[in-house]
Amino acid sequence: MNWFPLWNSIRIAAMSTVLVFFVGIFCAYYASRLPRAVKGLLDVVLTLPMVLPPTVCGYFLLVLFGTKRPLGVFLSRFGIQMVMSWTGGILAAFVVSFPLMYRTARGAFESFDETLAYSAQTLGLPNSYIFWRIRMPVCRQGILAGAVLAFARALGEYGATSMLIGYTPGKTATISTTVYQLWRTNDEAGAMRWVLVNLAISLVVLLAVNLLEQRQKEGNK
Repeated sequence: MNWFPLWNSIRIAAMSTVLVFFVGIFCAYYASRLPRAVKGLLDVVLTLPMVLPPTVCGYFLLVLFGTKRPLGVFLSRFGIQMVMSWTGGILAAFVVSFPLMYRTARGAFESFDETLAYSAQTLGLPNSYIFWRIRMPVCRQGILAGAVLAFARALGEYGATSMLIGYTPGKTATISTTVYQLWRTNDEAGAMRWVLVNLAISLVVLLAVNLLEQRQKEGNK
């Protein structure tokens, strides 16, 4: 059994989750401090990939990063290719998993007791210290839950990934695209093996999310 689809799926999901983690935290933190009208508009823009079909997201990515499109041509000057490349899988996974991280982190920041930050400010502590040493530890359970959900979404991504990077064995194949290709070629046994692998990973991820949620509830008591 060729394990490349598992390795490729994990590295794409892991790298996209790292990007989603930091970008999602940044956007969620500043969005939570905006006026309601502005925040509502920003929410619509940032969470749009959550309600769009993944294939539509993939189509927009092709329009933006195609080899003959301005962004695609620009990136190719630096040796970066998004179409038919596993790096494009990172972009696709980032787009579809970002809303999960953003909304979860924003909810965690909005539930933060601001009196803790005000108290730290009266002691002369800088905002960077307050954010990383006070705000983040208090909100860590919700943020970690968002990161785990984003990883799970990226790991199981198919629509946008298949549109942008396709299926090339040993190069761009992921678990999801491999399952489809094996099923399409009537290899039911092979498809079932990868389905079981994906199911096992999903169960572990869901258990981790439930554990984080339970700890968050216990911490709020």
